[in-house]
Amino acid sequence: MSRGNHESERMNEMYGFTGEVKAKYTSQVMDLFTEVYNSLPLGHVIEDKILVVHGGLFSRDGVTLDELRKIDRFCQPPEEGLMCELLWADPGPRPGRWPSMRGTGLQFGPDITKQFLEHNNLKLLIRSHEMKEEGYEVAHDGKCITIFSAPNYCDQMGNKGAFITLTKDLEPKFTQFDAVWHPDVKPMAYAGGYMSSMLGM
Repeated sequence: MSRGNHESERMNEMYGFTGEVKAKYTSQVMDLFTEVYNSLPLGHVIEDKILVVHGGLFSRDGVTLDELRKIDRFCQPPEEGLMCELLWADPGPRPGRWPSMRGTGLQFGPDITKQFLEHNNLKLLIRSHEMKEEGYEVAHDGKCITIFSAPNYCDQMGNKGAFITLTKDLEPKFTQFDAVWHPDVKPMAYAGGYMSSMLGM
């Protein structure tokens, strides 16, 4: 498992996870979740050829895997820098880098992906962080894969979920799946403050 942008105190409060845990358990249990989230790796390297992260790449050239290994992950994510970008960045269709519509992180083009992979002797970037209709998307000349495992996101998007298995030759194979029944809990039912007011809850 890799840490994502939602494994933070701010996002858990905003999107309802903190409220749900406190309603069903105790604040001490939520403290334990926070401790676990702070311990999750920020990424994984598979067979020295594939980097797996939640978000994406970086606002500067020349970032190395050794730099990423030196990040102190046992904390709340900062608003900028390598850790933030690992959790929040998204690939885009045009060359270069530009600000993200999310308000945090950035978007990066196929040239940035190619340059980063070549600089680190890697073959492929696998990331998530974005809903995709088919559960996955292959972009940047096949060098950047987005995988999204939550079908019918927020009970309203109608998308498929998917996961990847890798062959012996490290070629990705995709398995898609549809949503199944779950208890009837309104999306964002435990979201507090700002999000609840925005959604009329």
